[in-house]
Amino acid sequence: MDFDVKDLRLSRQGKLKMEWAARSMPVLERIRLRFGKEKPLKGLRISACLHVTSETGNLMQALKIGGADVRLTASNPLSTQDEVAAALVKCDRISVFAIKGEDNKTYYRHLERSLGHAPQVTMDDGADLVSIIHSSRRDLLPGILGGTEETTTGVTRLRSMAREKVLGYPIIAVNDADTKHLFDNRYGTGQSTLDGILRATNMLLAGLNFVIIGYGWCGKGLAMRAKGAGSRVVVCEVDPVKALEAKMDGFSVMPMAEAAPIGDVFVTVTGNKGVIRREHFLKMKDGAVVANSGHFNVEIDIPALEKLARGKRRVRPFVDEYTLPGGKNVNLLGEGRLINLAAAEGHPAMVMDMSFANQALSVLHLIRHGRSLEKRVYPVPAAIDREIAALKLASMGVSIDKLTPDQKKYLEAWKEGT
Repeated sequence: MDFDVKDLRLSRQGKLKMEWAARSMPVLERIRLRFGKEKPLKGLRISACLHVTSETGNLMQALKIGGADVRLTASNPLSTQDEVAAALVKCDRISVFAIKGEDNKTYYRHLERSLGHAPQVTMDDGADLVSIIHSSRRDLLPGILGGTEETTTGVTRLRSMAREKVLGYPIIAVNDADTKHLFDNRYGTGQSTLDGILRATNMLLAGLNFVIIGYGWCGKGLAMRAKGAGSRVVVCEVDPVKALEAKMDGFSVMPMAEAAPIGDVFVTVTGNKGVIRREHFLKMKDGAVVANSGHFNVEIDIPALEKLARGKRRVRPFVDEYTLPGGKNVNLLGEGRLINLAAAEGHPAMVMDMSFANQALSVLHLIRHGRSLEKRVYPVPAAIDREIAALKLASMGVSIDKLTPDQKKYLEAWKEGT
């Protein structure tokens, strides 16, 4: 069995963490039970590049119980929970290649090893597997049915590949499912980002100017939670519609150049590069805290900060203090990587339940329809989205109304008006 994890002796702790998370993942549990009976994934080889968390562990178990041969690697060098990686290897006999804090060379070596069984389906969070397959492992392309993508950044990369007609197999954009981005991105990112900032700094957010760069679903959720913690929220945007929405939601909206001198905490959630740059660092007040909750660590121009700094020291785990000219300090959290996973545990299991239910059922859809799909990015089928929402409501003890036959007829007709 091929694997590379920190320490197998951590497996008991990881097993308990996965059991705890499973209690808040009833939709995935129903899918796991179904997979266990039907074995719809029998013989299917899956390579997954996801954050190695307790929630991901439960998804891997469901896929294996369904008959799949799964290999898992981390989608971020700081997002791995080593105890979960150990448990998946020792208790579930799943090949895992992930160590929290691994260097860049190890990270890419692990990606390569996760492809060692010639996958038929890829499961990405950021499109790193797809990128490697299309650059250095094109020999694998003929055998791949399709893939799934978990996050906004990855979907953006994949749509770019599809537009340029270089995408070698169909991808289902799990991120775009309503039961994913409306809940995972908004409620999950909103809560877990604050969790990571608080674990790293132990700071009081009440009364602070909390600057959010990007007002997509992640930014909206973060703004909601920061306001609830008592912060004065400032939003920076490039999209006039999103900026208008932030203003109508009651937040201050201004360019980053104006926010830099007044902000106490800055968080990037754009999916783009260099949204906090040298000129912004120079304007920040002494003691400013800078963090990122976008997928890649390019949103903050860390090379510019390194070049600008006169000194650097680690003052707390996940807090690097940079001393700028004049003696002012700027604190970078989690090396600019996803702070909710670098310093905390990522999204709560309750929201990941829906995200990973989408992943599992999208794989099933690829098995059934992959060979007939074009080489482009597809949404999660609406029927899957609705099924997951219905299962989630049922697990919460919530019932809803149904259309009457007369209402259905009215909606389907066009003659009946006023």
